[in-house]
Amino acid sequence: MMKTRPLSAVLGSLLLGGLLALGMHGPAQAAKWDAKMTPQEVEATLDKKFAEGNYSPKGADSCLMCHKKSEKVMDLFKGVHGATDSSKSPMAGLQCESCHGPMGNHNKGGNEPMITFGKDSTLSADKQNSVCMSCHQDDKRMAWNGGHHENADVACASCHSVHTAKDPVLSKSTEMEVCTSCHTKQKTDLNKRSSHPLKWAQMVCSDCHNPHGSLGEAGLVKPSINETCYACHAEKRGPKLWEHAPVTENCAACHNPHGSVNDAMLKTRAPMLCQECHASDGHASRANLGNTGLGGEMGDNAFTGARSCLNCHSQVHGSNHPSGKLLQR
Repeated sequence: MMKTRPLSAVLGSLLLGGLLALGMHGPAQAAKWDAKMTPQEVEATLDKKFAEGNYSPKGADSCLMCHKKSEKVMDLFKGVHGATDSSKSPMAGLQCESCHGPMGNHNKGGNEPMITFGKDSTLSADKQNSVCMSCHQDDKRMAWNGGHHENADVACASCHSVHTAKDPVLSKSTEMEVCTSCHTKQKTDLNKRSSHPLKWAQMVCSDCHNPHGSLGEAGLVKPSINETCYACHAEKRGPKLWEHAPVTENCAACHNPHGSVNDAMLKTRAPMLCQECHASDGHASRANLGNTGLGGEMGDNAFTGARSCLNCHSQVHGSNHPSGKLLQR
């Protein structure tokens, strides 16, 4: 059994997150041990330290003797990971060392490796994540292994900040900023004229995607694209008396869910979008806006007016009218 530690010691376990935050937001600065050890040697030393289990008897008190002057480190105690009154906080156990590993002789000059987090860490993303996942194991992360972020060697610390009062990626007002720091193409799409309202924080990326992995494509929270869309767009779900094949198959066949320069987030405007499938008959290549031919060749083409094909085929998502076979009613 571990001995109960002083309150200040309990404060230190979440130094872990602070160093994590430093790795994310502070200036690039190599650890002292990186100057004399290769990444392989650092990892081997850490493995040896864990095997020996030489934890500090004073816990966080030992860490704070050197690190308490860092504002980023001390911000740990503003958040849940630094809570001294929670049995679920690292502060209730090994404190700082619960994340950064056993101190060993680290405090004797600071040259002995500790686990560090973030983009400047010597350790691989997989090694860093193993520390976080040792506590954070639940059904929301059951598909992490083999997921897009895990396969791309994304570290938890690349998105999450522990040494802070509020983790930006967990806030609806700042989540998109964190996600789009990597997903720049989607950031561009979200700023196009027709897009979902993420810019105004009326939606967030995690409404559709599970960043920790899922059993569906693109890390979607639902098993398929359509089921994800229907969670909000229930009126498009059907079944309809007259269905439109691409609608029932995949909403993304016609729409770019992240945004488009075309109305309704369409990938291409009509009639070009419609002609991707309907191009083999004369009507689809030149739809008449009447059958009199009056006005010569200028006024009788439906493609030149307003919504093009949708001028007539307005129920493109499906029709329940007995006479709606052509999706006109």
